[in-house]
Amino acid sequence: MALGPRLDLRQTQSLVMTPQLQQAIRLLAASNLEIESYIGEALEANPLLEAGSVSREDGPAGDDGDGGPGTNAEPSADSSGSSDGDAALDIDTSALDRDRDTGDGARGDGAPTDGHGPGSGEWGAAGASGSAFDEWPELAETRGQETTLLDHLDRQIGALAVNEREAFAARHVAGLLDDAGYLTGPLDEIAADLGVSLDEVEDALTVVQMCDPTGVGARDLAECLALQAREADRYDPCMRALIGNLELVARGDVAKLKRLCEVDDEDFADMLAELRSYDPRPGLAFAPSTNDAVVPDVLLSANGSGGWDIALNEATLPRLVVNRSYYMALGGEEGDAETKGWLKEKLADAHWLIRALDQRQKTILKTAAEIVKQQDGFFRKGVAELRPLTLRDVAEKIDMHESTVSRVTSGKYLSCERGCFELKYFFSSGVGRIGGSGDGEGASAEAIKARIRALTEAEDPRKVLSDQKLADMLKEEGFDLARRTVAKYREAIGIGSSAERRRRKKLAAI
Repeated sequence: MALGPRLDLRQTQSLVMTPQLQQAIRLLAASNLEIESYIGEALEANPLLEAGSVSREDGPAGDDGDGGPGTNAEPSADSSGSSDGDAALDIDTSALDRDRDTGDGARGDGAPTDGHGPGSGEWGAAGASGSAFDEWPELAETRGQETTLLDHLDRQIGALAVNEREAFAARHVAGLLDDAGYLTGPLDEIAADLGVSLDEVEDALTVVQMCDPTGVGARDLAECLALQAREADRYDPCMRALIGNLELVARGDVAKLKRLCEVDDEDFADMLAELRSYDPRPGLAFAPSTNDAVVPDVLLSANGSGGWDIALNEATLPRLVVNRSYYMALGGEEGDAETKGWLKEKLADAHWLIRALDQRQKTILKTAAEIVKQQDGFFRKGVAELRPLTLRDVAEKIDMHESTVSRVTSGKYLSCERGCFELKYFFSSGVGRIGGSGDGEGASAEAIKARIRALTEAEDPRKVLSDQKLADMLKEEGFDLARRTVAKYREAIGIGSSAERRRRKKLAAI
């Protein structure tokens, strides 16, 4: 068979994601803080976009851009039956519910259909303006956390150092401390970085360790406690032996510690009480060097009718509108062809962003409402009532794809009276109950862990519960758990074995 070039015409089908679809997927997965940054860039790039004030009293509007973050208005239906908030999108809004890779599962447009979406009764966002979350701390209440550890040390180093060279090295060492006040890097590397001798770095470290709070600049826990013992004039040979054997303290080996320290029961109890009075993390009394505070994306509060009010945290989401006056000032529909084309492009971008953000808001609220509905017992009674829940369970209830629910819940937090939780926290594997119907009802792994913690905290120090005993007690409460499963959960929450707990409780009783 002869080989040679030829032309072929073939037809294939493939899923192609437009840039707008890719951007919409990124917006859906982004947190409120990431959205805030993105909106700031969009406001700089598009002169037709404007940040309006957030007002819950704003009613539905037409083309001025209402429906973005910060509004509770439902988009009105047009003559074709689709919502006005979605009709002008350049992409099919159901594409937001397609899997990124396969395109499967385009099963919904994200609009509320089951009476539990935004603005619908007790599950809606309306009526949440009276939430206690609107009462954020005043400036005076947070002033104590404004000073960082580095700032606090910097004020002291100048008076303690003998010369400017030592002060410079000490400030460099202080800048390397972590938030707890520990120095984690080796001194020889610091000396090489500064181009000074190792002795000068050690002198600089001594200056830092002379600063308040006592214990900062330590390279490990033993050194931190030793610094505080010296400050209290309690660093005698017995205390030195006790601090030098902290692993025995952790294990609760009292007999061996008394032999090493050469003290009797009374002196040992005194030393142990002194050791417990020291701060193992002195740097945590100051503000952290980086602000890692979690900003919730969804706010949940109880309403007067016994239900829940759910709303997005609008404190970080400005309400976007189209600047019509600027559009008309630039010529509107009467300018030259180039200006009209530029204005048309910017106007389309502005409308698309407003509606994409509105679609994101409705999807998040709809997903959060279903999670709250499924985990109602947790919000009312605590972690013991946390039910097993999977992404698929929520996806089937709200008629969306599992990948969409995964994007919505990743990196987003819900704030309620019980605290601030990542939305992923509410998804947990289940433990079946004895005699259960096998329909998925049971207790979540988090609820089992909480029960194990409660049992171990309430146990008699003289009769510490073994893993098998814990399994038997849980089985009496209706949970079918093997001993090895109990051990796995116990280790996951940082609870020691029965032998370790027995030694620790014995040591605490001294």
